[in-house]
Amino acid sequence: MVEVMRQEVLALEGRRRLYTGLSLALLLAVVLSGYSEASALNSGGFLQGLSKFLDYPAQIVSQAWDQGWAFWALFPKFLPALIETLNIAAVATLIGAVFATVLSLLSSRNLEVPPAAIPVVRRIMDIMRAFPELIIALFLIFVLGASPVPAAIAVAFHTSGALGKLFSEVNENIDVKPLEGLKAVGGNWLQRVRFGVIPQVLPNYSSYFLLRFEINVRASAILGFVGAGGIGTELSRAIGWGAGSETAALFLMLFLSIVAIDQLSSYLRRHFVGADNFS
Repeated sequence: MVEVMRQEVLALEGRRRLYTGLSLALLLAVVLSGYSEASALNSGGFLQGLSKFLDYPAQIVSQAWDQGWAFWALFPKFLPALIETLNIAAVATLIGAVFATVLSLLSSRNLEVPPAAIPVVRRIMDIMRAFPELIIALFLIFVLGASPVPAAIAVAFHTSGALGKLFSEVNENIDVKPLEGLKAVGGNWLQRVRFGVIPQVLPNYSSYFLLRFEINVRASAILGFVGAGGIGTELSRAIGWGAGSETAALFLMLFLSIVAIDQLSSYLRRHFVGADNFS
């Protein structure tokens, strides 16, 4: 009996490997045929461009090196643009977190909200997450004009949907016993949320908030390429004019700011969540 079961398991394993191999072969064939079709339409030159992949980075590094000590003098020049990008990200993250908190509370099944409201709020958050910040910013820049305001609104809109989804998952994993106790002594819905939910979810909310701020700094920099201001606009200008040393300085400033924010976020997340629960 055992030998029969062993043979059946081996047979199933063999069929699984066969199907996996066929799937990979089919996927490889699709990729190769797609590449051949793209090359035939002259829509790109991947292999030709691959050999020149490092030419542009080498060019901007060379120009930055030729500047000598004058290269470091570029940092104060672009510092206001970096601060503007950080401001866009900070304002958008704060506004997005406020809306995300409201949406998450209205979409959590264990918080006794009207059942009909839950799928509606969840679909609203899906819509807010579905559109990238770049698409929303392009539309708002067309309507409101080129300035940091459309970028902040676009990032805040996307952040509300993204953080709302994460916050609602945190809400649904809390201990409901404090809520039952508050309800038993006559606490209304807002009081149950204030004293029963917020104290439990605040550490995780803070962790997700800081992580989102780091993501929004990168998003805000990218939106500068479409006229939203900040370091992205300076980077677009420097690349367009072929100013290699300025491009290198802007990339280095953006990289250092991201590293600094990452380190600060890690420290604060450890502080809020606790070192034992941090991974």
